[in-house]
Amino acid sequence: MSARAGLPREDGAGGAFVRLGRANWVNSAALIGIHGGAGLAFWTGISRPAAIAALVVYWTEIFGLSAGYHRYFAHRSFKTSRGFQLVLAILGAIPAQMGPLWWSSYHRRHHADADGPGDVHSPRQDGLAWAHVGWVLHANSAEMDPSYVRDWLSYPELRWLDRMRWVPPLAVIGSLAALGYWLGGTSQGSAAGALQMVVVGFFLPTALCYQVTFCVNSMGHRFGRRRFETADESRNLAWLALLTNGEGWHNNHHRFPSSEKHGFAWWELDLTHYLLRGLESLGVVWSLRTQSMRSISMETVP
Repeated sequence: MSARAGLPREDGAGGAFVRLGRANWVNSAALIGIHGGAGLAFWTGISRPAAIAALVVYWTEIFGLSAGYHRYFAHRSFKTSRGFQLVLAILGAIPAQMGPLWWSSYHRRHHADADGPGDVHSPRQDGLAWAHVGWVLHANSAEMDPSYVRDWLSYPELRWLDRMRWVPPLAVIGSLAALGYWLGGTSQGSAAGALQMVVVGFFLPTALCYQVTFCVNSMGHRFGRRRFETADESRNLAWLALLTNGEGWHNNHHRFPSSEKHGFAWWELDLTHYLLRGLESLGVVWSLRTQSMRSISMETVP
């Protein structure tokens, strides 16, 4: 990778694994802790209340990343009020994937040279393992280039959240623990306790959220169908789109990155788009940027 990307390859194989002493130990500890915490579900078991909590947290995290961090902060594909802008930033921070400025900066950097020498996480340049998780664990991933997010730096609440990015996930963990404690005391042991609610309700869905997000960066540039001829290797993956509320239509997105809608065909489910349309009808968001179906049909690869 180029010096501009800030994540250089080592010995020509940056995609292998991060070398000892070159790791971002904060990110590494967070990833290990969240995935290790998810593994505790085999010990705590999964009760019905915990399973419901897991589903709610997972889809909340996916919406925060898809609608908030990605389509709004990284691509500005719709407009909203400053208040709901903060709500989107908080929701995006719940899955512990850094703050909105950091996330947007790296994603914009990715689009600036997708699958080129300056790409931050390219399977073409550095291999699947690097694109999936290696780049996040590298020491230089702690750095954030503010030049990519100058449009957001004027908001002090976003700068604060970028520094205090652990507040939202810790707030969710605390809330789940309190809920589990209360449920455990009111249902004679049939409901989840505090530990199970935290393990199953937060760590399990958050670990899955990490993996599907990583899959967009790795598998979304290696496997699947290419509807459009693009300079990068972006692909459409239906199963990934189902798990990410539409983010798996990655080739569509790379061809029309400013489009709020990622699923173009009737069968390309894009739950984030549907939710944003619902919020638009309520006046919460507006000016959704979509690509005309005529321009899409003219460019589709046979």
